[in-house]
Amino acid sequence: MSTTTGPESPDALLGPADIRELAAALGVRPTKQKGQNFVIDANTVRRIVRTAGVRPDDVVVEVGPGLGSLTLALLEAADRVTAVEIDDVLAAALPATIAARMPARADRFALVHSDAMQVQELPGPAPTALVANLPYNVAVPVLLHMLERFPSIERTLVMVQAEVADRLAAKPGNKVYGVPSVKANWYAEVKRAGSIGRNVFWPAPNVDSGLVSLVRRTEPLATTATRQEVFAVVDAAFAQRRKTLRAALATWAGSPAAAEEALVKAGISPQARGEALTVEEFARIAEAKA
Repeated sequence: MSTTTGPESPDALLGPADIRELAAALGVRPTKQKGQNFVIDANTVRRIVRTAGVRPDDVVVEVGPGLGSLTLALLEAADRVTAVEIDDVLAAALPATIAARMPARADRFALVHSDAMQVQELPGPAPTALVANLPYNVAVPVLLHMLERFPSIERTLVMVQAEVADRLAAKPGNKVYGVPSVKANWYAEVKRAGSIGRNVFWPAPNVDSGLVSLVRRTEPLATTATRQEVFAVVDAAFAQRRKTLRAALATWAGSPAAAEEALVKAGISPQARGEALTVEEFARIAEAKA
């Protein structure tokens, strides 16, 4: 698995044997409950870093670094890396792994031992990129929280369950288009950026994974409605996605008639359904009620 590229020794990155050895030494068994699947292929983590377009001046935040496979590849390419890890054992071990395998870059690494959903600030310079292999069970909330909390993040590349990747990158009219698609689009231009096979993980998951690229909008969405107001419309529209917007937004608006009034004012058919609307159209509806 070793390769000769990068500023460090060819063996700086972790291969399958290294991962298993580290896990055994720590008494770590990946758990489904935490959605843990460790990447054991050095070529895959370098591909992720390449696809993310990590630059030498980037400050990268990584969520869920695990044993450090991706962390090491990020440290090779970025100016500095901050990793957010919730697991006590993994958080305690990671700095030593970085120091042992990439001593020249160890001072460029910071660890935040926390649940990513609770993180309100990060040490050091503001992050410019988010690159992560997100645990399947919390991928969307964590992604949205990080984008909302850290507006300095310009580029994001996350590895998630293929089905979640499809949802995030879906466009209006697609059958998997929904709340994650619209909310991600509030912040960024979202697209699928590749697929990852099961055999690069330990343990191998029973689902495929996908890469999703999110490039933050250079200008925030032009609307007088707040993010909370727009997201409330989105949540209401998809809570009953088979219903027309007139019916689905009735509770949100106060009545079916009030929903219809807001929709007409926003230039949207009351008979339309949420899955047909862009984030800009949801923002117009929020404005119409305000």
